[in-house]
Amino acid sequence: MFNWLSDLFSARRKDLRPGAPHIESLATHNSFGSPPPTDARSARLYEQSPWVYIAINRIAEAGALAPLKVYRLAGEKRVGIENHPLEQLLGNPNPMTSRFELFEQTLGSLELHGNAYWFLAGDPGGQPREIWALRPDRMTVVPDRQNILRGYLYAIDGQMIPLDALEVIHFRRWHPGNDYYGLSPISAARAAALSDKHMADWNRNTFGEDNGVPAGIVNIQEFISDTDFERVKREWRNYYGGAQRNTAFLRGGTIEWQNIGLSHTDLDFLQGRRAQRDEILNIFGIPVALVSENATEANAKVAERLFIERTLWPKLVRLAQKITAELLPFYGADLVAEYDDIRPTDAQARLAEIRAAYPLLSINEMRATYFQLPPVPWGDVPVSNHNPHFPIHDETASGQPLARPVPATTEDAHKSAIENELAQWERFALNRLDKPEQTRPFEVTAVPDELAFEVSAGLLFAGDREAVKSVFAGARAEL
Repeated sequence: MFNWLSDLFSARRKDLRPGAPHIESLATHNSFGSPPPTDARSARLYEQSPWVYIAINRIAEAGALAPLKVYRLAGEKRVGIENHPLEQLLGNPNPMTSRFELFEQTLGSLELHGNAYWFLAGDPGGQPREIWALRPDRMTVVPDRQNILRGYLYAIDGQMIPLDALEVIHFRRWHPGNDYYGLSPISAARAAALSDKHMADWNRNTFGEDNGVPAGIVNIQEFISDTDFERVKREWRNYYGGAQRNTAFLRGGTIEWQNIGLSHTDLDFLQGRRAQRDEILNIFGIPVALVSENATEANAKVAERLFIERTLWPKLVRLAQKITAELLPFYGADLVAEYDDIRPTDAQARLAEIRAAYPLLSINEMRATYFQLPPVPWGDVPVSNHNPHFPIHDETASGQPLARPVPATTEDAHKSAIENELAQWERFALNRLDKPEQTRPFEVTAVPDELAFEVSAGLLFAGDREAVKSVFAGARAEL
């Protein structure tokens, strides 16, 4: 054995190979990609299981709302491109599909089948003009010995339509047992989904028409004639029986009913359905608190954050990187597609970070880093020197405080408008203390930009009514 292995590895390589040696054998072994046979069953489960339907819809609809943007790489930086042609195409992918529908179908197919396909239509050698989402259950991968992938076959009513690899973008999840197709979460959730479906069917049959009385035995203890016995059976089944019921009749005494069926309590029915629900939702990454009727507001918020961070965000990254690799090269090099970071931020951690950066950064740096605002002419000094309402005061080398720019106005009417708007803003800020869930910002029209920035920055650290009033008192002092 050792000598045989020595012969195989006798010629030690010193350079990398130009290609992967297993591709040819892999393509020969999977001449048509060995499509997984679970697509039809997955679709039926989606239609029949309420929890599978809820889980897939939550993911697909939430992901379809997230904005995708195109950036150009400039060294290590990403420069945003306004209204890039790909963004325009995704906004109107084809005459029958909206942007929301395209991404909803894509994310839904990934959860339902483990695969999703886009067909790109356009001019030869040009850019795509249309994007069509294809049904994964109709698609077959055609491997290639040299290029790994030769193309695809799309089946409609027995007709096989060949598609070139360049025309199709194949999104797929990781599959440990297949080299060409992705694995759907339904494959892991199938047993739980089927159990829940059978329990729902049993519940429907139990309380359905002609089936509302439990199964059992009608024991006639006293002897009766055959005619009376048949009459009793006929009347019983006319009033209490049904096609789904098995009722036994015994002669020998007075009539007695014996229940031989299991009740919902005996089966712990509701607890069993909850267990199936929790298992299905956990497999799809949906926190139970998002759908539980007993979840508190705090639990629901934590569940929403976990859903976005650990379930939805990785799926969006998968889509964006696939679009970058296979779709953006049509528009040139050094382009990347990225979703806006929709992951929730910790408000307390953000405030702590702003407090730490406050004495070190200028106003323009604070605007760009924490508020995504453009620079202003008066923003080159540290924030701590510009705003007198924070407890940090820098001094010059002579020990004198740095001068603070004070917005000036010469028109009494303009000043009166600013004062009125500051009063409205103060009432708005005080009311928002009592309603922390309110996130709508105050619309500034009359207050100068630099003063509005000072008030906004001061309100970030104002945790009670007195602090809010102090911020606005300082703003009025600067008028």
